[in-house]
Amino acid sequence: MINSENLHADAIQISQQQSWDTPVVCRVEVDLPAWMSQLTGRDDWQVYDEQEDDAYMTFAMRQGRQNAEVTLYHTGYAVVDVDGRAIFEGALTTATSECAHLSYYRADSGELITLN
Repeated sequence: MINSENLHADAIQISQQQSWDTPVVCRVEVDLPAWMSQLTGRDDWQVYDEQEDDAYMTFAMRQGRQNAEVTLYHTGYAVVDVDGRAIFEGALTTATSECAHLSYYRADSGELITLN
């Protein structure tokens, strides 16, 4: 006799394993002027230049006489320098900045993954 509960449990386990094997892309969006205000305590930061590379994006910003360089690596790592002094270096997540928003997508289809 086949136990339907065991079959159901096996199907759930296989489904969960396949979920872990699926390539996922994490996209980080950040409100740069708001993040710079959070890091420096000064408002009105403006982006005046940006450059893109295969591994990162760099944004040149200014607020009054202060200049900043924000480098966002595609790995989720970020470096922020203000007037040549590092003020942030680490992972950009919702835990390190309330201005960051993370979204996850299936790499094969681009479908948004909703986390519970």
